[in-house]
Amino acid sequence: MITGDATDLFRNRTLLIATMHGKEKAIGPLFERELGLTISVANSLNTDQLGTFTGEIERQEEPLSTLRKKCALALEGHKIDLVVGNEGSFGPHPGIFFLNADDELVMLIDKKNGLEVVARELSTKTNFAGSVVESEQQLMEFANKALFPSHGLILRNGKDGKEIIVKGITNENELLHAFHEIRTKFGNVYVETDMRAMFNPTRLDVIAKATEKLIAKLHQLCPECLTPGFDVQRVEPGLPCSLCGRPTHSTLYHIYSCKRCKHEQSKKHPHGKTNENPMYCQFCNP
Repeated sequence: MITGDATDLFRNRTLLIATMHGKEKAIGPLFERELGLTISVANSLNTDQLGTFTGEIERQEEPLSTLRKKCALALEGHKIDLVVGNEGSFGPHPGIFFLNADDELVMLIDKKNGLEVVARELSTKTNFAGSVVESEQQLMEFANKALFPSHGLILRNGKDGKEIIVKGITNENELLHAFHEIRTKFGNVYVETDMRAMFNPTRLDVIAKATEKLIAKLHQLCPECLTPGFDVQRVEPGLPCSLCGRPTHSTLYHIYSCKRCKHEQSKKHPHGKTNENPMYCQFCNP
């Protein structure tokens, strides 16, 4: 049985960060400070084999499975049994359709203790964008909105073009040179934000927030076996309507569960609400 707190489980251990894109800048300091871990980076890891943002290699699996595979690849060839990795996705926000979102997953796998803990941060704080540009003026207008040059850009021959892709552009001379080269050969240029972490400080901030959530989960210990990661595994609807008293689809309980001993614990009214507005009641407002 694990005793003490989360720091006992990780004391005097090395954490491997599964990245080739500089994510250790966002992840490493938090684990060093909060859990006292020694940080190592899987420098030889080629995460592009699992998919690239520019589509030369398509991601074959959904993000969580891809992230699990990324962590497993990082551990190969290392005498380390503790790894953390990140996988990000970008596109329309699932609930706010006119905004783009950065959806970041951070996973910690502890092979020694058979532990896997995942945290997610869904943020509208992103510069994710792309556009066809036909002139230097249009290009620089896009660049300014995309926070260039602190944030990198990518130029290519069309939105899905793969004949020429210039990544990691962080200075104006390089940007204009690539623009004219591609426009001369193909007639139009597609510019997009470089979402790789080392070229996107805004994304690094979101990864850091996901990491903070993960560390907070590690400090949540199972009340039975004291395993870290005692967290919400499912929700149960049924919050009563304030007008008719019937159950609605809104959350009544959060069910916490331990992945090791399977102990469960319910928390009623997790959002601090004891009833729901009738406008969300399928009986009062069908």
